Amino acid sequence: MKLSSVITEARRLLQDNTVPYRYSDAVLLGFANQALKRMAVLRPDLFAYLTTIPTVAGTNIQSIPSDGIRIMEIFQVNGGQAVTEASRESLDETYPGWMNVDAGECVNWMRHTRNQTKFFIYPKAPVGQTLVAEYAQAPRDYTADEDVALLSDAYFPVVLDGAVYLAETIDNEHVNSNRAQLFQQTFTQALGVSAQARTLTDTEESGLPKEQVI
Repeated sequence: MKLSSVITEARRLLQDNTVPYRYSDAVLLGFANQALKRMAVLRPDLFAYLTTIPTVAGTNIQSIPSDGIRIMEIFQVNGGQAVTEASRESLDETYPGWMNVDAGECVNWMRHTRNQTKFFIYPKAPVGQTLVAEYAQAPRDYTADEDVALLSDAYFPVVLDGAVYLAETIDNEHVNSNRAQLFQQTFTQALGVSAQARTLTDTEESGLPKEQVI
């Protein structure tokens, strides 16, 4: 998907095809990039990026890369064993001293309830460990002719609705509040309907039975 196509179609929907334009290409590009960022907040799974994450030795608390929005999944130690998601509550109950255990190969990982860019691992990380993980990558600001990374072309209409909604809300002369609300509604509904299969909140527990927590 290229945002130049979003700009062209947005101009048609905004009835802004006559020079001088009400919205410059740069302004519409900005709205398209803002729509991508809003999509990433509402549906981080759309921007899931599979990679390896180096762990910080000697601690249970780890972070995703700086371009990340939230941790999605940790699969295994790179070159080693699978890693199982657990909840801190289960681990606290089963093994109260887990944060004081010596460093070793990662067995469990847990979500941080107050910071989606951080997570816990058990036991503490040894030197040189990396994890095969998936995290939601924040969309950068794209130029009009660049391909948008990670996002399927099927979401072109959603990006378009978001860009048009943002444009309609700032045009004091031509703004139509009903149209703005319509595009906002279609934008959020399109994301909400397809979010059923895979959405995690930052306070969601893993729901794993205690016997799966090591």
